[in-house]
Amino acid sequence: MSTLILALVTGAVIGLALGALGGGGSVLAVPALIYLLGFTPAAATTASLIIVTATSATALYAHAVSGNVRWKTGTLFAAAGILPAIAAGTLAAHLPEAVLTTAFAAIATLAALAMFRTPPADPQRRPVRPARAAGAGAGLGTVTGFLGVGGGFLAVPALVGAVGLRMRAAVGTSLLVITVNSLAALAARAGTHAPLHWTVIAPFTGAAILGAWDGKRLAAKISGTTLQRTFAAVLLAVAALMLVDAIN
Repeated sequence: MSTLILALVTGAVIGLALGALGGGGSVLAVPALIYLLGFTPAAATTASLIIVTATSATALYAHAVSGNVRWKTGTLFAAAGILPAIAAGTLAAHLPEAVLTTAFAAIATLAALAMFRTPPADPQRRPVRPARAAGAGAGLGTVTGFLGVGGGFLAVPALVGAVGLRMRAAVGTSLLVITVNSLAALAARAGTHAPLHWTVIAPFTGAAILGAWDGKRLAAKISGTTLQRTFAAVLLAVAALMLVDAIN
């Protein structure tokens, strides 16, 4: 299979995940870029931020039209994560690739287990506690900058469990957080010299954007319980792949 076809197919799958689940795009994009398209870990994390920023912004618009974005909560979350994302992104540029790969797998595993433990039923709506939301947002920004991921795979369970948003609102709101955090992390990596292969990144991003629209429609047809458990299963599979690679 040619590189172009691989980029298109993989991009479409990642866009579908991002549109339907509000996250998981970069947690899938990074290993796909490394194992399928031959990127180094450093180049893959930077490229994934470009892909996920463009795709999440598109999916955000689709969810906003449907009223699934809680703007006040998402803005607070995102604002708290900007500086941590920049600082962590700067630090990550100086760490060995094996450290980044292991950390990536560990965080994905913890997030997946948390999603399996969280009661799948949507919680009752409760007032958002600003301090709690800001603290979770700062932690999310740190992970985004350090690992080069959008952070949606952590934002969704945080918005459901810590803040109390219903699953569909958490999916839509997480896309706002992903977009802002990814832009901040990308800015921190602007001075790095990792090669960016635009002949792969451009078609990958285009296919992901189109896939995100289909993902939004898919989310409207599937229950929050199914979305949550599917999300967790995908995270565990990706984490296992990354851990095996890191050990070998």
